[in-house]
Amino acid sequence: MSAVDLVALAASVSLLAGWRLYLVVFATGIAMKFGWIALPDQLRALDILANNWIVGIAGVGAFAEFFADKVAWVDSAWDAIHSVIRPLGGALLSAAIVDSADPTWQVASFLLGGGAAFVAHAGKAGARILVNASPEPFSNVVVSTAEDVATGGLFALAIAYPVAAAIIAALLVAVSIWLVIAARRALKRLLEPKRRQAG
Repeated sequence: MSAVDLVALAASVSLLAGWRLYLVVFATGIAMKFGWIALPDQLRALDILANNWIVGIAGVGAFAEFFADKVAWVDSAWDAIHSVIRPLGGALLSAAIVDSADPTWQVASFLLGGGAAFVAHAGKAGARILVNASPEPFSNVVVSTAEDVATGGLFALAIAYPVAAAIIAALLVAVSIWLVIAARRALKRLLEPKRRQAG
């Protein structure tokens, strides 16, 4: 992998960690365990993800998240709990992908990876606030399933074509920022009548 590919892979994986950290860690661990991902020497730090304990813990987390994410307001509570975990996980994954011999690159990757994961997480949480405001119960399942499919598809693309995945990831970051702004406005509109009644 070239330096550009590594940076692109780090960007994509950290963004995906902001959506589905456990699924990303689980999928990476399984892919490494069965030899589906042939890691270059500079990515040997990720070998730990193939550890049986890590795969097991990530699998349990992915299973729990799969169901928690499809129930209205449970998904928002889950997102609130993971407001620190996902960005930190994205930062650590991003830092592990770059050249460990260069501390400057590792620190930059850690900061950018954490930022990308946080923006993705905030966009996801913002979208869920909008979805939870709708009266029907099916939109949560549809949106969550779309996120599952998008995470799996983008993860596979990141392994095969890191630069293409990074371009899509950049577009998704822009969408995430828009979702945060839209959710903030929707929440403001939702709370305004209650404030007037209280006043």
